[in-house]
Amino acid sequence: MRIFSKKQMLMVCSLAFLLVVVSACGNDSSDTISKDSSEGSKSSEVTVDSKKGEVTIPADVERIVAPFHEDSLLALGVTPVAKWAIGKTVQQYLEPQLKDLPRIEWNLPQEQVLEHSPDLIILESNLASYEGSYEDYQKIATTYVMPEDVTTNWRKQIEVFGKILGKEEKADEVLAAYDKKVADAKEKLANSIGEESVAMMWVVGGEFFLFEKDRHSAEVAYSELGIKVPPFVESLGESKTAWNPISMEKLSELKADHIFLLGLEGEQGLETLEKSDVWQSIPAAKNDQVYIMNDPSFWTNNGLIASEKTIDALVETLVK
Repeated sequence: MRIFSKKQMLMVCSLAFLLVVVSACGNDSSDTISKDSSEGSKSSEVTVDSKKGEVTIPADVERIVAPFHEDSLLALGVTPVAKWAIGKTVQQYLEPQLKDLPRIEWNLPQEQVLEHSPDLIILESNLASYEGSYEDYQKIATTYVMPEDVTTNWRKQIEVFGKILGKEEKADEVLAAYDKKVADAKEKLANSIGEESVAMMWVVGGEFFLFEKDRHSAEVAYSELGIKVPPFVESLGESKTAWNPISMEKLSELKADHIFLLGLEGEQGLETLEKSDVWQSIPAAKNDQVYIMNDPSFWTNNGLIASEKTIDALVETLVK
């Protein structure tokens, strides 16, 4: 049997004690990091200004209803519990992400809201469009009413949603990525079409709706991508809430180099244009620079995802 000297025994005991201390410290450090990390991953409640005054949003909300503003939620990686609809009509361009979600009617009936047990309801500034009152929805869940500038400006919307959902870094990230996408597309389009002008027109119900320079996707094309506005579109001025159709006679004044026609497959108005001598006489039609887009949904909407899809369509079509 091997016999240890006192000195050797002391050394062994010291090493053993040191190992225990190091191990304990390591566990404490690990526990602390784990605890801090866990706490850091949770959002805390936040108070923000709304159209109805200050409102405090609970921490870690999960079940959100934000009718017609699902675009901004999805951009932040958040899926709502229901999607905006008018009957069976939905925001078609968002269906890849929302196809399995139940619909909720556009005017937000209270019984439908209750069915989804939300812990946060996000409403537009125009409360008159909803079936219930602000107080009615507040009884169901915390309700945030967007100020008008947040309702109408999807950039501000993403920033505000990011704040109330604890996703501010994600908001900064997606907005920076979007700005880069715009810059890249703007350069490609400038090199491809230069000073050639582009117009966009929605064909629905046999009628023709020409986009003013600031309506929906037109604002992306003209203000962000720097595409030239045709004189006739310029003459329309800024968009109004009521969007009035353009007559065939008026369309004869549309001297655009390129025209995007937005209409569902089988839309009667597309056939009307094809057979019209007036339409066939305008520059874009004569030069075979009219492009039919059978999914109008993102062109006629505002949002980061809608804008990205508009940019992709413009670049894929116009950049040769």
